[in-house]
Amino acid sequence: MQRVLLITGASSGIGAATARAAAREGYQLVLAARSADKLTALAQELGPENVLACELDVTDMEQQQAMIEQTLETFGRLDAVFANAGQGGSSGGFSGADHRVWREMILTNVYGVGLTLQASLPALKRSKGHVLLTSSAAGRSTIPGSMYSATKWAVTGIGYNLREELRGSGMRVTLIEPGMVDTPFFDEPPETALEARDIANAVIYALSQPAHVDVNEILIRPTPPSD
Repeated sequence: MQRVLLITGASSGIGAATARAAAREGYQLVLAARSADKLTALAQELGPENVLACELDVTDMEQQQAMIEQTLETFGRLDAVFANAGQGGSSGGFSGADHRVWREMILTNVYGVGLTLQASLPALKRSKGHVLLTSSAAGRSTIPGSMYSATKWAVTGIGYNLREELRGSGMRVTLIEPGMVDTPFFDEPPETALEARDIANAVIYALSQPAHVDVNEILIRPTPPSD
């Protein structure tokens, strides 16, 4: 029986790298993102017979619910969800950042994650499935003036609180917390930045553990440069 993994923010970066890694592990995939062209190209690369591509705005509950319905119609089950969709912020700190960018980022990074969970949990409870959330090293540390960091603190809180809600259900919840990764998210990442496939490997590690092992958090940072 092939397991089914849903990934939001799947069209590039960590999401796309995770899709490739999961395909190698034999998963059937539901790939969701705003970019239909990139999703279609990725589905063709991975084998469209095992991929459902869904153009999706994670802040729209009707689209989220339709994606889950389509998943169950196509594959008959849902075993894991990687809530990975996210958006960066605006420079200038709390005194000078563009508040319009804040609004879009908070809706995507926090509200969108909540909608993904609410839409998918009924199916995941039936399969005693696995929820993975992309938080960040920025969700464990203090960054001056960073609303983005605040949203990732929120995602970390969602992971902790969801785990308590699901306690005794047989389900698992894993927070994936990358440091700086060389993805389109950053304009000029440093040479020491992690690669997207490094984070994908962490996701696959958590998914591959036996049912009695619940990997709560994986914090992944670049190795400091040698002197």
